[in-house]
Amino acid sequence: MITLIAGTNRKSSKSSVMAHCLSAIYDGMGVENKVLELDQLPPETFSPDAYRDKPQRVLEFTQDILNSSGLVVVTPEYNGSMSGALKLFIDLLPFPESFEGRPVCYVGISSGQFGALRPVEHLQQVFGYRNAHNFPKRVFVPAVHDFLDDEKGILDEDLATRLEDQARSFVAFCRNLGKL
Repeated sequence: MITLIAGTNRKSSKSSVMAHCLSAIYDGMGVENKVLELDQLPPETFSPDAYRDKPQRVLEFTQDILNSSGLVVVTPEYNGSMSGALKLFIDLLPFPESFEGRPVCYVGISSGQFGALRPVEHLQQVFGYRNAHNFPKRVFVPAVHDFLDDEKGILDEDLATRLEDQARSFVAFCRNLGKL
């Protein structure tokens, strides 16, 4: 099972649209997958008490992570880094089992010109610290509004090809690690 994380809790986000487009790519490859939408986390997730008393939805998402063969993180760029909701979600997951030896793949999206390069690099540091296997073939999507439509999905053939290539390579990476 490949678990795709829409890396923001913003409602109707481009991260969500991209995660669902990626899900369709994995479906087309016959690879079981699931999208985790951080906008489904309840408000109490953002309470200091959530570290001790995790909300039910956090526990459900935690189980999805623990059951995954690989993670695909779709991250927007918020002030030069990942969203606070994504960082908090990562921080709430159990150590070390959540990411230890787990393959992780990245798609960065932004309105700006760098396609979320900085948040992807930050995430690679976080996941590397947690002993995950960072998949090196990253996809960056600058000016995401020009390439992704809420209803039509991916509008650019080159981008679609790059994402399909990344997905095929990531599945092979997971299989080579004995995870899928």
